[in-house]
Amino acid sequence: MFAPFGVLAQPLGAQAPSGWDPYLNPLQPLPSVKSLQINREKAELGGFLFHDLRLSRDDTISCATCHPLNQGGVDQEAVSTGVGGRQGGVNAPTVLNSGLNFRQFWDGRARDLFEQAAGPVHNPVEMDTNWREVAAKLQRDAEVKQRFDKLYADGVTGANIQDAIAAFEKTLLTPSPFDRFMRGDPNALNADQKHGYALFISLGCASCHQGRNIGGNAFQKFGVFGDYLKERGGPITQADLGRYNVTGRERDRGRFKIPSLRNVALTPPYFHDGSVATLNEAVRIMAQYQLGRRISDQEITFIVAFLSALSGELPEPRR
Repeated sequence: MFAPFGVLAQPLGAQAPSGWDPYLNPLQPLPSVKSLQINREKAELGGFLFHDLRLSRDDTISCATCHPLNQGGVDQEAVSTGVGGRQGGVNAPTVLNSGLNFRQFWDGRARDLFEQAAGPVHNPVEMDTNWREVAAKLQRDAEVKQRFDKLYADGVTGANIQDAIAAFEKTLLTPSPFDRFMRGDPNALNADQKHGYALFISLGCASCHQGRNIGGNAFQKFGVFGDYLKERGGPITQADLGRYNVTGRERDRGRFKIPSLRNVALTPPYFHDGSVATLNEAVRIMAQYQLGRRISDQEITFIVAFLSALSGELPEPRR
């Protein structure tokens, strides 16, 4: 096995090696919420709006419907259900730590959380409405209007709703045992997790899943060493085209934003199509189609143990 970044070629054993600098590793710990430049009052308003059913046409769907914070930020369905029982086309990605992604949505069509917040509201199979109608409903709520007027000179507008939701979502960081390990606590991971971490590096998983969000910072073709979609079976859907839907460039056909692996043990089913039910199977498929490797069941078990250490402190659900 190779270690593409020159570190962790062998399991770590009982503790991190003497003199090992975690910041030389391709994986990095999360920043603290306190280090982020976020207006607390706007974030609090955004958290309220994130759970507000009035953002949908028939007042039945909120952002939290498809992204429940206490379930890893996803609904754990292959595809989500919007207004009128309409089914979406892709698996809902987690909203947790999403502020660290370089683009939003599987195909990267939104530049940031501000742009992303408008997508579901206007999507006819999700919330099926528009900012004019949503703002009118919120304007009729005197308390909500007062909160907006305090924070924004022009009060309740679509842009201000987006701004508040984006501010809230930036706070959704989930520090994990792995972050404690990266910051110098050798006992934050057990032996199996450390072994899995070493395999994760040496097999090459970190060539894509890297940085603070352990992914979310590049696009990659799904099926570098084989045609996964063909072997998956079933029709090729528009969602399967990935980044191609945004750019129209042939080279982007089947390319997707690399997902973050933070909280991945909490977010089945897996992949953009929600086609894989278990994390063990997702790891096997990734090794085969992205790395060109056939890995053993024992290696998969160790890697899954490491991935479980990426499950962090989840935000408290709102009542």
